[in-house]
Amino acid sequence: MPIYRLSDDLIFPHASLAEEDGLLALEGDLSPERLLLAYSNGIFPWYSEEEPILWWSPDPRFVVYPKDIKISHSMKKLIKKNKYRISFDTCFRDVISNCSNLRKEAGTWITNEMIEAYCKLHELGFAHSVETWYEDKLVGGLYGVSIGKCFFGESMFSTMNNASKVAFVSLSNVLEEKNFIVLDCQVHTTHLESLGAVFISREDFLILIKNGTSIVPLKLCF
Repeated sequence: MPIYRLSDDLIFPHASLAEEDGLLALEGDLSPERLLLAYSNGIFPWYSEEEPILWWSPDPRFVVYPKDIKISHSMKKLIKKNKYRISFDTCFRDVISNCSNLRKEAGTWITNEMIEAYCKLHELGFAHSVETWYEDKLVGGLYGVSIGKCFFGESMFSTMNNASKVAFVSLSNVLEEKNFIVLDCQVHTTHLESLGAVFISREDFLILIKNGTSIVPLKLCF
């Protein structure tokens, strides 16, 4: 399959045309309109500082159904102790910056351009953060994009044990309460697998988000 070069037009090739590794297209921009179009069609940006913008749609997809999240006995005990305090959307830029900074040595896709693009989405009400606090210090969290009844997770960070897991569990509980269909995790990690993430085919994922992103207006505040 060819790798599609995007133009200024707000259009993507169908996700099923991606390469075996999930790479679909390159270039374009990170405008709110393009990002929302991408997520609504099962596509997300992921690239390094020295690369052009690369757009991906892996097959299979790694997702969590909020009602099926797995919470270990030890995690339940930790949550019950109230060691950490959880908040939503109080310091989005700090969360995404921490996600970026903690990965810089190994190489991060969360470039300054990405940070500004997702902060703009946050200002518009589409990108959200979950924050984990310990004694008034930010020690973990995650961020992602919410469209309709689908939440597209992007990245998480932790500077204390299980701080990001507590944020993830808290997000999943809120999504279940709000009858969300799916929490997209994009690709496999053992961390997310331990929390109940499973593989589904890209075809099934596209059906899920087609239904989910059309249920309610795009903006949703936690």
